[in-house]
Amino acid sequence: MSVSELYSQYTRVWIPDPDEVWRSAELTKDYKEGEKSLQLRLEDETIREYPVDVQSNQLPFLRNPDILVGENDLTALSYLHEPAVLHNLKVRFLESNHIYTYCGIVLVAINPYEQLPIYGQDVIYAYSGQNMGDMDPHIFAVAEEAYKQMARDEKNQSIIVSGESGAGKTVSAKYAMRYFATVGGSASETNIEEKVLASSPIMEAIGNAKTTRNDNSSRFGKYIQIGFDKRYHIIGANMRTYLLEKSRVVFQADDERNYHIFYQLCAAASLPEFKELALTCAEDFFYTSQGGDTSIEGVDDAEDFEKTRQAFTLLGVRESHQISIFKIIASILHLGSVEIQAERDGDSCSISPQDEHLSNFCRLLGVEHSQMEHWLCHRKLVTTSETYVKTMSLQQVVNARNALAKHIYAQLFGWIVEHINKALHTSLKQHSFIGVLDIYGFETFEVNSFEQFCINYANEKLQQQFNSHVFKLEQEEYMREQIPWTLIDFYDNQPCIDLIEAKLGILDLLDEECKVPKGTDQNWAQKLYDRHSSSQHFQKPRMSNTAFIVIHFADKVEYLADGFLEKNRDTVYEEQINILKASKFPLVADLFHDDKDPVAATMASGRGSSSKINVRSARPPMKASNKEHKKTVGHQFRTSLHLLMETLNATTPHYVRCIKPNDEKLPFHFDPKRAVQQLRACGVLETIRISAAGYPSRWTYHDFFNRYRVLVKKRELANTDKKALCKSVLESLIKDPDKFQFGRTKIFFRAGQVAYLEKLRADKFRAATIMIQKTVRGWLQKVKYRRLRGATLTLQRYCRGHLARRLAENLRRTRAAVVFQKQYRMRRARLAYQRVRRAAIIIQAFTRGMFVRRSYHQVLVEHKASIIQKHVRGWMARKHFQRLRAAAIVIQCSFRRLKAKQELKALKIEARSAEHLKRLNVGMENKVVQLQRKIDDQNKEFKTLSEQLSAVTSTHTMEVEKLKRELAHYQQSQEADTSLQLQEEVQSLRTELQRAHSERRVLEDAHSREKDELRKRVADLEQENALLKDEKEQLNNQILCQSKDEFAQNSVKENLLMKKELEEERSRYQNLVKEYSRLEQRYDNLRDEVTILKQTPGHRRNPSNQSSLESDSNYPSISTSEIGDTEDALHQVEEIGIEKAAMDMTVFLKLQKRVRELEQERKKLQVQLEKREQDSKKVQMEQPKNDIDMDQDADLAYNSLKRQELESENKKLKNELNELRKAVADQAAQNNSTHGSPDGYGLLLNQLKLASEELEVRKEEVLILRTQIVNADQRRLAGKSGEPNINARTSWPNSEKHVDQEDAIEAYHGVCQTNSQTEDWGYLNEDGELGLAYQGLKQVARLLEAQLQAQSLEHEEEVESLKAQVEALKEEMDKQQQTFCQTLLLSPEAQVEFGVQQEISRLTNENLDLKELVEKLEKNERKLKKQLKIYMKKVQDLEAAQALAQSDRRHHELTRQVTVQRKEKDFQGMLEYHKEDEALLIRNLVTDLKPQMLSGTVPCLPAYILYMCIRHADYTNDDLKVHSLLTSTINGIKKVLKKHNEDFEMTAFWLSNTCRLLHCLKQYSGDEGFMTQNTAKQNEHCLKNFDLTEYRQVLSDLSIQIYQQLIKIAGGLLQPMIVSAMLENESIQGLSGVKPTGYRKRSSSMVDGENSYCLEAIIRQMNCFHTVMCDQGLDPEIILQVFKQLFYMINALTLNNLLLRKDVCSWSTGMQLRYNISQLEEWIRGRNLQQSGAVQTMEPLIQAAQLLQLKKKTNEDAEAICSLCTSLSTQQIVKILNLYTPLNEFEERVTVSFIRTIQAQLQERNDPQQLLLDSKHMFPVLFPFNPSSLTMDSIHIPACLNLEFLCEV
Repeated sequence: MSVSELYSQYTRVWIPDPDEVWRSAELTKDYKEGEKSLQLRLEDETIREYPVDVQSNQLPFLRNPDILVGENDLTALSYLHEPAVLHNLKVRFLESNHIYTYCGIVLVAINPYEQLPIYGQDVIYAYSGQNMGDMDPHIFAVAEEAYKQMARDEKNQSIIVSGESGAGKTVSAKYAMRYFATVGGSASETNIEEKVLASSPIMEAIGNAKTTRNDNSSRFGKYIQIGFDKRYHIIGANMRTYLLEKSRVVFQADDERNYHIFYQLCAAASLPEFKELALTCAEDFFYTSQGGDTSIEGVDDAEDFEKTRQAFTLLGVRESHQISIFKIIASILHLGSVEIQAERDGDSCSISPQDEHLSNFCRLLGVEHSQMEHWLCHRKLVTTSETYVKTMSLQQVVNARNALAKHIYAQLFGWIVEHINKALHTSLKQHSFIGVLDIYGFETFEVNSFEQFCINYANEKLQQQFNSHVFKLEQEEYMREQIPWTLIDFYDNQPCIDLIEAKLGILDLLDEECKVPKGTDQNWAQKLYDRHSSSQHFQKPRMSNTAFIVIHFADKVEYLADGFLEKNRDTVYEEQINILKASKFPLVADLFHDDKDPVAATMASGRGSSSKINVRSARPPMKASNKEHKKTVGHQFRTSLHLLMETLNATTPHYVRCIKPNDEKLPFHFDPKRAVQQLRACGVLETIRISAAGYPSRWTYHDFFNRYRVLVKKRELANTDKKALCKSVLESLIKDPDKFQFGRTKIFFRAGQVAYLEKLRADKFRAATIMIQKTVRGWLQKVKYRRLRGATLTLQRYCRGHLARRLAENLRRTRAAVVFQKQYRMRRARLAYQRVRRAAIIIQAFTRGMFVRRSYHQVLVEHKASIIQKHVRGWMARKHFQRLRAAAIVIQCSFRRLKAKQELKALKIEARSAEHLKRLNVGMENKVVQLQRKIDDQNKEFKTLSEQLSAVTSTHTMEVEKLKRELAHYQQSQEADTSLQLQEEVQSLRTELQRAHSERRVLEDAHSREKDELRKRVADLEQENALLKDEKEQLNNQILCQSKDEFAQNSVKENLLMKKELEEERSRYQNLVKEYSRLEQRYDNLRDEVTILKQTPGHRRNPSNQSSLESDSNYPSISTSEIGDTEDALHQVEEIGIEKAAMDMTVFLKLQKRVRELEQERKKLQVQLEKREQDSKKVQMEQPKNDIDMDQDADLAYNSLKRQELESENKKLKNELNELRKAVADQAAQNNSTHGSPDGYGLLLNQLKLASEELEVRKEEVLILRTQIVNADQRRLAGKSGEPNINARTSWPNSEKHVDQEDAIEAYHGVCQTNSQTEDWGYLNEDGELGLAYQGLKQVARLLEAQLQAQSLEHEEEVESLKAQVEALKEEMDKQQQTFCQTLLLSPEAQVEFGVQQEISRLTNENLDLKELVEKLEKNERKLKKQLKIYMKKVQDLEAAQALAQSDRRHHELTRQVTVQRKEKDFQGMLEYHKEDEALLIRNLVTDLKPQMLSGTVPCLPAYILYMCIRHADYTNDDLKVHSLLTSTINGIKKVLKKHNEDFEMTAFWLSNTCRLLHCLKQYSGDEGFMTQNTAKQNEHCLKNFDLTEYRQVLSDLSIQIYQQLIKIAGGLLQPMIVSAMLENESIQGLSGVKPTGYRKRSSSMVDGENSYCLEAIIRQMNCFHTVMCDQGLDPEIILQVFKQLFYMINALTLNNLLLRKDVCSWSTGMQLRYNISQLEEWIRGRNLQQSGAVQTMEPLIQAAQLLQLKKKTNEDAEAICSLCTSLSTQQIVKILNLYTPLNEFEERVTVSFIRTIQAQLQERNDPQQLLLDSKHMFPVLFPFNPSSLTMDSIHIPACLNLEFLCEV
């Protein structure tokens, strides 16, 4: 096409933009060659003139059609350039939320910064086994492609994950490893895949840190090799690491952190085991606080530390090594906080001896404090003649300290990686491997140093490998399609690599400068300028003499030379290393040992930890100082990088490029500038450029014809050769033959040609659309005119009739109005007159009343006035009297006060005179004298009293001494005098009695008060009760009226709930039966393995033949299934309650017990095999027979002693068990006391206790008899051998504990008893000391003689069983410890609840064992009773026969011989066979029987024959025969099904026969519930003697297993057809159009491929299934359930594929899908299977098809979608809307706003989070009772069965 055709009006182009990088615009007029500008209209409607360079004719990039936007593969775009790639990624990321996109062989992954539900187990299974182009882009698709190519091509694979920090490299690598761990599960029980995943938390802790770009940035590169065996199961793994960023240990930039492990350890410093680390918070240490904030939002360092410790434990790192690791890490923190003080001279430094951090550092590493303090501040200089010790400046000391810290951490990092590799190592031979490379991407910062240089050097090498691989694939594609090969020019970065690594390159010059004694960074930079200034990839900055620029493939990078030499040397002083080598801790010393590489510290940074890339010198290293000639970091990194490239070149690479959409870590936010920068750096655009240089667009002939057949002329469609047809069409449409090429299977197009074809196709559709629109619009207008004309005529007719009717109505109403007016006026006049008359009468009455009332009121007022006057006058007289009396009182008071004042004045004058004083002092002298005398008398009395007191005190002391002596004498005589105590007690009792009396009185008072209150309350309650009774009667009446409807509704609801619960119970039970069958199959496999081991000497591993995927999902290992199933069961009990889950728990625990028994039996067989091998070796040894016997006796004696010890331990454990039972029983009793109901669990515990007590009694009796026998044997042998030999036996070399002599004698003679197999036991008759105990033993002596030979074997088995019990107890103890550790992490309430649940499950297990034992005993008891009855009957018959014989002898009348004729009997429906013919019966009727042999006979004939044989055994009362026959039949059926596990007909045949046998056992069981439809003849065929209920349950379980196998076979046949037939095949021709698919083609693109199926294939297969099941006589109810399950599988697989494929989410696919579903529905109706519920299972798929066809624009459309799609979850609806892709330009995409509206309306739904349906879900099967109308005597046995030995009875 010419330029003028391409750049015409309305053509859309891309123009550069400074903000959005590229911006879309539209041409407003055609462009002609030679014009200097383009007239453009931007998307915001602004007009812009775009200049064009006429000389270069560089026009803007053309934009792809909208139909191609959003493709899964960027190579599917017609125009391949940078803006098209960027726009496609942006549309997929922002509008569809798709983070993965293919770009040829590269998977582009954009970090969403949000958790997406696309990594679950269901998604893994959905991608497993799928071709890469069949599903949407995903990391799982790349992993599946690598896994498939490894298995198909048997070549090693590599997945290279790259990108800058924060782009999601580590997460992508982790998901890839999770996929391999799930799909390629380990072949053994080592669970190596869990260890591979467990290494991630450890490596993240020690190698990841927070940066400004990423909170969990990997600061090292790693390459993990996952090894597989020949069956492609994971057997091991190996890890290599590259370039650890050691500088981060001692320095962090702002808003960054050190490695996570430091902060995790500080967060856990409060734990008791870490007290000795002397750690505090991270802010207190220099090495962890330089970046500022020490926490990360949303990250719990303590929780992450616990995960790290668990990962260490899972990988086998001992607890002691873990503590040592944490000590080393803590010592680094203390080392960084050591305070260094500079001296005054400035050339020396010192550290305080009391520095706490240095003391902790030395203590944690076990080194000398003084030495470390000295050598941190000094260094040693070694010359040829002398050695000097030199001080260092402050900066030198700090540098040396930091170097030591980096060295310690790097050594520890390497040690941890080495131990992880040891844990992941396997001794098995590795067949192939898949490597996952998680390596840093291209980096450029403001300041770039040595680390960035190494990183970019590695990316240069990887980019070179990537370019060559892409070029190679392009070349192979052209050669495979036989396209003429033209050389494509692609960017080769070999010159840049040579600049770095070639001779005298940057690294060579750097190493050379490091060897110079006084080399500096400036000198090195100058050498670079001199050497490489002429290189095109090297430049010198203008403004710097210590920097240089390298032009990499991605961008120019300026490196600052400062620090290059120091980082390349990585120097650590030898004196400090020697101190660490002398550490008293082995781990610390081993880290720095000489036998390692002398530069091991840098190897952790510059190499992987694998032994494959250790670089060692051929010569032994010389003991030298820090100037020793060691390999630099750059040299090591270059070597390890070369080894990595060799590994990658030897594998098939798969590329994952991670893109960081923005620097703010915002979810689903796209920054075009950052995205373009990374796309250029990671090589995606280079891939596009290489593809665009050739033929980027490639179509298969089939897809091209389907897409562009609208461009083919009608006459050309007659040509059946599509290849020739495509050639003719292209030659007519595209004139330039260079624009396309015809390959062998594909058509190759140049860039832009597909867009041109799309334009032609759109024009064709547009013309056809216009023609259709014109015709339809004309027809619509004609129809509209006719409809309007008819409507007009109708309206006129109705209007005219309406007017006539309205005129007549008006006349009629006018006449009626006149009549109304006449009557109304007459009535109004009459009413007016009556109203005036009534008013006049009322006025007269009111007037007269008014006058009368007025006169009455006047009289009343005058009377009241006289009364008021009377009272007022009396009040005035009283007031006057009171006023006069008050005045008289005031006058009297004033006069009396005056007189009192005068008298007081006279008394005061008299008191001041002398005579008055004299009168007062008369008699005072006499009083004084009297008082003096009184004082003297008191003094005399005091003296006498004091003398008396002294005498009394002396006598008191004498009395006290006397009392002491008496007390001593009293104590010696032990005569207690309790009188005082009794008195005190009496006194206290009296006080208490008084207190009790007082309290009693108080209580009596209170009681009386309460009694009164209660009486009142009772009275009130009686009244209320009466009222309530009345209300109750009223309510009862109301309820009786409403109860009928409510009862009906409630009954319906209860029935629905009961049905739902029954379905859940049945589903759980059948899942357990399925698990049991799998475990039984595992047991058979183990038994076969043991038989193989027995046949072949030595021990060989039998690899599992199960696929890893199945073992992961369906066949879990025993060790994990027990724990996981127990947890699931407990969780189930919590959810549905103990009562509902009781049945499931019972069956589950039985299965769990069965698993343990099988494992123990397998271990026993292995141990027996090893013992037999040892015995065979011992026989070959030439030793005296006596010595061998002595050793065997000693070993057996030792085993007997061990057995006794084990029995004692067993008793202890049983005692503990009893205590636990009591505790649980008490708790249960308390719980039941609250509920008031009897506890069945307590009864079960009582039965358990009684049974255990009885068992202990029996054991004691056995031990007593055994000791008596041994003592007798001892006395017999005492006379022969004497005591010395016995004493010699008391010390055996095998016993480690002290053994008493009596125990030794007993054990020794126990051995002698078991070994003496041929000796006579007659000596027991001669020994009289045994007494009565031997009387019973003498009678059984001869019987014991026959059992002696087996007794030794039983003894050995008993010892082995006890050992197995001990091992089981140890395992159980370990499990309990694990659960205990888990419970410590829970809250106290959760701990109690978890403990109770654990104890309940354990006790329930034991109770079930005992219950089984009780059931067995009861069964034996019933059996013995029946046998006893039979024997009694036989005895009675024998006695009667004897009596008859005696009577016959007395009579001799019968003198001649009489013959008895046997009367022929009719066939009673029973078949008799001999016991030895049972195997032949099973072989002919079960094992070797083919369904075709019984094609013309009665359906289910084998079941009827087996029942007739069972009936005869029942008739003869032979229970052993019944048991043997049924057991052989069940085992035979299982064997046949195992052999024909892929034969649908055989499986259906035996499902039918098993169900029929089950129905026969029910129909003829004698139960009335099953006999309702029997005839009288059939009732005669019922079983008489045996109850086969248990066998019915076994047959029911067998039927479930056969049904599940039938579904599995049918699903295996249908599964390859479903997706192709339902989604890809064109059921409606011409409806769907194929879009470009890019580099990766879908498997459905091949028209004649083997994976292509149509809907008719599914229907044919369904018909085949239905015919086979009907021919075999399968019950119709089971057939319905089979097809319900199969239709569910069709629904699940189709919907899951639809949810994971963008190319099938279109309107045409919805139309095809709806048509296919209608065809299936029609088939269901045609087969009369409507009652199966199959259509209901297809409801989600039906709604998905409708969702694809519905309109998706307005809010009304959103409401319609929400109301319609009820069977789809919110997540599924949104996913389909996001995936919706229009196939034509006339369709519109679903807008983001519409999807948000859908999400808002569906918020209230509580949908599950799971996106995909469980395609392996199986509905519970139900086998309804279906009795047969046939009678047993009407069944004929054909001769082809070879059952002639069966006799009809």
